[in-house]
Amino acid sequence: MTVFIDLIGFSILIPVFPLLISPDSPYRVTPDGWSQHDSLVMLGWLQGIYPFFIFLAAPILGQLSDRVGRRPVLALSIAGTAAGYALFAIGIYQKNIPLLFASRALDGITGGNLAVAQAAIADVSTDENRAKNFGLIGAAFGLGFILGPYVGGRLSAPNTSFYRLFDTPSWFGATTPFWFATGLAAINCALVLATLPETNTHKQAGRKVELGQAVRNVVAGFASPRLRTPLIAGFFWVGGFTFFTTFFGVYLRNQFGFSQSKTGDYFAIVGVFIALTQGLVVGLVAKRTEDYKVLRVSFLMHAVMMCVYFAITAQALLYLCIPLFALFQGLTQANLGSLVSRSAEMGRQGEAMGIFSSVSSLAQVPASILVGYIAGSISSNTPLVVAAVLIAVAGVIYVTLFRPKYLSATPTTGGAPAH
Repeated sequence: MTVFIDLIGFSILIPVFPLLISPDSPYRVTPDGWSQHDSLVMLGWLQGIYPFFIFLAAPILGQLSDRVGRRPVLALSIAGTAAGYALFAIGIYQKNIPLLFASRALDGITGGNLAVAQAAIADVSTDENRAKNFGLIGAAFGLGFILGPYVGGRLSAPNTSFYRLFDTPSWFGATTPFWFATGLAAINCALVLATLPETNTHKQAGRKVELGQAVRNVVAGFASPRLRTPLIAGFFWVGGFTFFTTFFGVYLRNQFGFSQSKTGDYFAIVGVFIALTQGLVVGLVAKRTEDYKVLRVSFLMHAVMMCVYFAITAQALLYLCIPLFALFQGLTQANLGSLVSRSAEMGRQGEAMGIFSSVSSLAQVPASILVGYIAGSISSNTPLVVAAVLIAVAGVIYVTLFRPKYLSATPTTGGAPAH
């Protein structure tokens, strides 16, 4: 439930962000004197601040949960998430840009609850049900990403049909999805406090919390000959995919005139196909081909699909691209996580996945910030070219440098995707 709500809150932003800077939007928060370039740059920084604080705070929250328990840290982090959503809604209403930044920073600082949720699952898992339990985290992750954009698009659009069940009220607007996410997070926090038993039965009360653990994670990962190539390739791939997700909503609005509800619907469809890939195709492919062989193809084909998006001029083609795009994105995501785990020394897979999570969060920061400058200086579809180049670089680095001699475990693709 925590992971599901976390991903709804994260992806609910996607269709709303373009409204904050569009000149014709009643929810525009930037001053009238700002150019489109200024607005895009601001949006890039606004989106980059969240993964930056996730990168710094997630290892600290994980250590705290080892020290004082999973339950109080989960409750605290979810409460912070609720407060962050509420502050963001107020920031939109008041057109207060500093408050928007503060709310995203707060959400990032307390947003490392995915790692704590995974630790709680690990606490209560046995060797027999571990894969199944972590598969449920992956399912919650995927379902949240499907529903988040759809709900965000519909709740932010007044007088719009909500799956043909009813029309949204006229007072709905850009702040509504954030109040909805605030309520979800508050309910989840109450459920954690009321129903979740403490799963950490071996608390390390005297353990010192290392504030710089995130930086040490990245340094240790890149210094390891076993992990270096998968992590470097993953860094470029996550950066490229962030270029795509961060501003694709702006691209759809500027290039094809998509409304926020239509943007939300589009991302929800993408999420459905990614979930189908993760749930069905990944397992079928894994029975026939090892993860490191799949990545030799999926990296480069994912870059090709980014180029195809750049060349599209008709709306119908946008939808025809979804299955292939989702196929190669899902295959890359699942098999990259599996490869990092298999490249680690036996008994240190959890540590390796923590390092991979830190590297992934770090990769999102410069990508989110730079995409604003690039889109503002050239055009809103230029980030698609940059995304294609970065993912292609990831593929070239991987194909050129990876050596399977370090693999030490059986392939186990699937589970929870990287945040």
